[in-house]
Amino acid sequence: MKLVIINYGAGNIKSIQFAFKRLGIDAVLSNDPEEIRSADKIIFPGVGEASTAMQMLRESGLDTLIPTLKQPVLGICLGMQLLCRYTEEGDTKGIGIFDTDVKRFSNDVKVPQMGWNVIKDLKSDLFKGIKENEYMYLVHSYYAEHCDQTIAKTDYGINYASALQHDNFYGVQFHPEKSGIEGQKVLKNFLAL
Repeated sequence: MKLVIINYGAGNIKSIQFAFKRLGIDAVLSNDPEEIRSADKIIFPGVGEASTAMQMLRESGLDTLIPTLKQPVLGICLGMQLLCRYTEEGDTKGIGIFDTDVKRFSNDVKVPQMGWNVIKDLKSDLFKGIKENEYMYLVHSYYAEHCDQTIAKTDYGINYASALQHDNFYGVQFHPEKSGIEGQKVLKNFLAL
């Protein structure tokens, strides 16, 4: 299986690469459109600030390539947020796969949310074998609002979408590569889609 991790300069790609290595998959890091198109599965990671990350995607033409992909794509953390319509972070227009917007947590909670929290209302094969209220590891200041594409929810001062799915596109706000055995299951399930 050819797994490509999109390498556009805004990712925690090493830890994701190691997580797949533990599952016996050598992931290719690439921003080459042909390499990405030829992959069986694609990871769209992201760490950092949304407007800067979108700028890097635009400069490389990946913002127009990503929506054309037909194979399973998994956006992780900022990667998931950039697949939404819009994010308040840097007043940024997203790629628009997921029909929702990304908002900043209010100051009523500690921002960023950093650490373990539960996912619930699981609605996808991405969560096969994972129990309701399982803990996943999160680090984020912004959250995706609920929409018809929500496949997991989390509470942090507000109830938000911690995972989304539209057609072949999946997104998770948590870091499966840092979420222990249950996170590994999510990655394994993604490989099996």
